[in-house]
Amino acid sequence: MPAVTKTLELQLVDPTTNKRRKLRETRVAYQQALQAAFDAHCPTQSAANDVVVEYDLSGYAKNALKQFVPQLHTSYDADEISEDHSVKFTNEGIRLDHKPQNAIEWYVKIPHHEDYSLWIPVRANPDQREWLEALHADDATMGESRLFERDGTWYLHVTATREVEKHSAVSADERTPIGVDIGEASLVTVCHRDKRGSPVRPELWADDGKAVRRLRKTYFTAKQRLQKRGSERIAASYGDTVWNQIDDVFHRVTREVVEYAESVENPVLVLEDLTDIRENMDYGEYMNRRLHGWGFAKLHAQIRYKAAEQGIPVETVNPRNTSKACHACGEHGSRPRQAMFRCSTDDCWVGEYQADVNGAINIADRYRSGESHRQSDRNSRQKAGADDSTTDGASLTGPQDSHADADTQQRRRGTHAS
Repeated sequence: MPAVTKTLELQLVDPTTNKRRKLRETRVAYQQALQAAFDAHCPTQSAANDVVVEYDLSGYAKNALKQFVPQLHTSYDADEISEDHSVKFTNEGIRLDHKPQNAIEWYVKIPHHEDYSLWIPVRANPDQREWLEALHADDATMGESRLFERDGTWYLHVTATREVEKHSAVSADERTPIGVDIGEASLVTVCHRDKRGSPVRPELWADDGKAVRRLRKTYFTAKQRLQKRGSERIAASYGDTVWNQIDDVFHRVTREVVEYAESVENPVLVLEDLTDIRENMDYGEYMNRRLHGWGFAKLHAQIRYKAAEQGIPVETVNPRNTSKACHACGEHGSRPRQAMFRCSTDDCWVGEYQADVNGAINIADRYRSGESHRQSDRNSRQKAGADDSTTDGASLTGPQDSHADADTQQRRRGTHAS
């Protein structure tokens, strides 16, 4: 498989005064060592090592210097060194950690000197989230990284490489859209239409949704008890254990979603564009806490990068009313229970339908209607949750389902969502 390399952009979030001082110390020591090795006209890594070994830097920075300095004379023919040259670290220098339960999810460990490193929260480029997920899951390889400061803000650029399948030369019209509905009851639901337009092979990961809800409830309950006892360190350690278990569930489920897509001819996975989902949530304090901590973006990212590895395209569509509209007639219905959708149109054959499957079909149909959003097309998107007309999302290009098909096409992973 061909390899793709990308530079991931991370912004360090509000380092403390002490950490800022140590970052500057690292930058000053690095630039001094770089200047000294450059002035010595070191032609080899060994010669550069003899110079930089005396400086108070981590081995990762020194090794990056040893590789870089000889190139300045042989490859770049440099006459001088820039004063604001970024600090380079070799591929093993930076550590990445993910804590999805926190407001700031990503953290990096930056080497200061041989025996001291700095853990600092970072804010990532949202378009590169799936690459960070791949790095964290060891599905991508970390390369060299660069640390620098611009206008008082510190940044870290990390190169990452992963293998991807080549996309086949299939037009959008030839693709089979697979709707992917992510929720709290059924963790993920997928479904697509066959050539006649009937929904086929719906799969629900309902048991996994229950397992994650149980783990999250256990975590919040234990955290509150431990915090009341003043056991903050134990609470943090326990939280890491629980979230690692949730992460394992996410990785398995998203891998199975991609395997489902591989079994479909010319698939395209269609996700809801949830760019603004957290900003649009207002369901009361209890539900807001649950949904703000839910792994929508994490599941999206994992599906994206795992699909890319297999050469399966991923598109997004406007999420507006995908859970409210009937996939057969397009009219809005109701949900008397979490797992049930009830169509409001008397002469519509649907009547009652599994709610998450109904949503997944609507998501796939948004792609069929041409309403898809590529990653680079974000400016014109409407925010999730906005109201629209009752007919939005109703257009279907294939024939509508038959009642007989619907009776036999609700196979699930696990029990019914509830």
